[in-house]
This record gives sequence, C-alpha cells and structure tokens, in this order.
Amino acid sequence: MRLWPRSLAGRLAALLVLTLIAAQTVSLILFAGERVRSFRDAYRDDLIARLAALVHLLEEAPPDLHNRLVATANSTLLRVEIDSQAIVGEEDENPMQLRRNFATVLGKRMEDVRLARDVPWRHRRRAGSRQPQWIDLSVRLASGRWLNASADVPPVPRLGPAFLLSFIISAGAVAAVGALGVRWASQPLRELAEAARRLGRGEAFEPLDEIGPRETRQANIAFNRMRERLDRFIRDRTAMLAAVAHDLRTPITSLRLRAEFIDDEETKSKILETLAEMQAMAEAVLTFARGDAETEPTRPADITALLESIVEDASASGKNVRFETSPRVILPCRSFALRRALGNLIDNATFYGGSVRARVEQLAETARIVIDDDGPGIPLGEIERVFEPFVRLEGSRNRSTGGAGLGLSIARTIARGHGGDIRLENRPGGGLSAILILPHANA
Repeated sequence: MRLWPRSLAGRLAALLVLTLIAAQTVSLILFAGERVRSFRDAYRDDLIARLAALVHLLEEAPPDLHNRLVATANSTLLRVEIDSQAIVGEEDENPMQLRRNFATVLGKRMEDVRLARDVPWRHRRRAGSRQPQWIDLSVRLASGRWLNASADVPPVPRLGPAFLLSFIISAGAVAAVGALGVRWASQPLRELAEAARRLGRGEAFEPLDEIGPRETRQANIAFNRMRERLDRFIRDRTAMLAAVAHDLRTPITSLRLRAEFIDDEETKSKILETLAEMQAMAEAVLTFARGDAETEPTRPADITALLESIVEDASASGKNVRFETSPRVILPCRSFALRRALGNLIDNATFYGGSVRARVEQLAETARIVIDDDGPGIPLGEIERVFEPFVRLEGSRNRSTGGAGLGLSIARTIARGHGGDIRLENRPGGGLSAILILPHANA
C-alpha cells in the first residue's frame, strides 16, 4: 500500500488506469480468437483468388508456358507445381465453402477441386517449420494433370509498439483527465478542510461559498450553520459569565459594608476573608470573559521570541525563571492571548515550583512550549482536575496560597482556541512540566 496514492485525485487516476488495463486485457482475451479468424479468412480468400487466376492463365496459355507461369507463382509461403498425381486424396475432407469460393472466383464450375482442411500447426507441422497451419489444394486441369498448391498460413502479426504507444497515450489521457476532474471537483472539499482547521484554531474567516455540486453545497451549508451556532453559543456563554461576574460586585460590596458592623472581630475577619475570595473569583471570571470576547486577529508570530520576552519580564520582576536556547519557530497565533496563557503557566510554575526553565521544541507537525519547575508535582489522579475552573489542590496548592483557580483553565482554553492543548507531566527527577502544544499552519 506504500505505492497507493494518498490524494483523492491520485487514487481515482490510479483506479481509472487499472480499469483501463483490465478492460484492455479482457478485450484482448475476448477478441484474440476473432482477430485470428479474420486474419486467416482474409489470407485464405486472397490465396483462392491468386490460385483461381493461375488456373485461368494455365487454361488459356499454351502448355510450353505452364512451367514459367508456375515458377512465377511460387513464393515463400506458396509452393505450386503441376504433376500427374494430386497431393490431396479422395479421402481428405473438402470444405464446401472453400470449393464454392474457388469456383466463384474462377468464374466457372470446376469439375474436380480438392481442398484439405486446414488444421492447427500443433497437429500438422512440417519439420523445421513454425508456421501456424497450411492449406493443400489440388485442381484437375483440362489436360488431365493436377495443379498442386501448398500454402503456409503466416502467423498472426503480434501487437507491435503502436499498440503499446496507443495504450500509454490513452492511459495517460484517462489519468490526466481523471486527476484534473477530481481536483476540480474536490476543490470545495479542500476549502472545507481548511475552514475546519481555521475554526479549530479559533481564527476568523468569511463563510464558505454555498455553491458547486449538490453534495459539496450541502456540506458547506451545514458547516456554515454549525459555525454560526458555535459562535452564538460562545458569545452567549461569555456574555452570561460577564453578566454574572459583574452583578456579583454589588451584593459582595453590600455584604462587606454590613460585615463592618459585626462586633465579633474573629467572625468579622472570616466573613471579610470569604468576601475577598468571592471578589477575587468574580474579578477573575470577568477578566476571563472580557479576554474571551476579544476578537484578536490571527497573525504569524515568532513563538520563541514571544516566550523569551515573557521570561525576561518575569525574571525582571524577581521570579526565578530562565529561558533555554531554542530553535526559532514562527506560527500563526493570537499573540496577546498566547502571551496571557504562557504568563499564567509561568506564574503558576514560579509560585509552586520555585526555579523554572522554559524552552521551545520544534516537532514535525507541532511546536511545544515546555515549562519545567522544581516543585512537588501533582498526583496523577488530579492532573486533569486542576484544569477545571476554581479548582485548587490541597497541600502546597491549597486555597491559602491565593489565586482563583482559573489560571490553568484560561491557559488551556486559549491553547485549544489555537487548535492545540496543554498537558501536565510529572518529571522523573521531581517537579512538573507544563507543555503547551501548538499545531503548524497546515496541521
């Protein structure tokens, strides 16, 4: 299957060529016998006409010219002689059709024409001869002598280079027309695939043209409707989150004012702490909703330079983070959103892991941004759970450490909006690796 084309146009062209080969083979098998019979019938008719003309000349010419006429009629395939005995005996079968043909061509009814039935060469073959078959004929002349003729039927001509050239030209034409036709017909499918990739990366693009064949038109219509529903769902969800987070400010502020009138300082402190936590959550949700509603265009960006600048800013603010030498990678992305995701990952790593190292890895179909820390890591059963909104782990990652628990959720949402993802892996030597995966433009 390695030689089988991968594209639709290539596969259809290969199928057409294979179909053409099969059809040509079947045609050769079916019509080979007919071709042989046609060739032999034509040769036999020509032989009868030549011998009838010779008999006519012998009947009209004086006897002293007979030998010269017979010598002139001899050839490589035809041997003619006049003898007192016939080479075809009475017991030989005489095809009546050949007798009629011979008499018709000669123009008069012959009293004695003997024709031996021609048989395949594997049954009657002269020594040293590879002719497919022969015809023996004996005609009684007016003088009483016999005109004996032995004619070798030549082999059927083989298919020459012209047939092979014709087949190659026809196969090439069929393959070219099939490939071009499929390429033209599949153009809407390629546009649909490209639109699906761009939709998976969160890019903005014009709706697909709802034209072309019925099947592709229906597919484009369905895709456009799906995209509209997804956009409407995301807008509604974002608007709802923003509205809830915004409306929570008022009751939180009211509760904070009421808490100030509580005399019990311990109870008052706990209530204010809870309200502060609720306020932080509401602000985080509002920030997330506003950032998700932004319509930043997708442009090619230097991912390596972007990561290096984020690391430099974090290092300048006193965080223990350094950038490792990495290859230059340019990918289409929304750089401000990606900066936010990487900033969340680096902040999370420096807060819980202490020393942090960041690098970019170039793979065949993806680019990976790896952020390693030296922290305690995450239990295997909790690795996916930490991506849920407002989830913070106990121990070194409990609520007392601060944060609303939206950093990783926002980072993964941004990564998936680019068609990628984020994975967390515990390092063998201790610590955690946060891996942000981004696909290439054609992935």
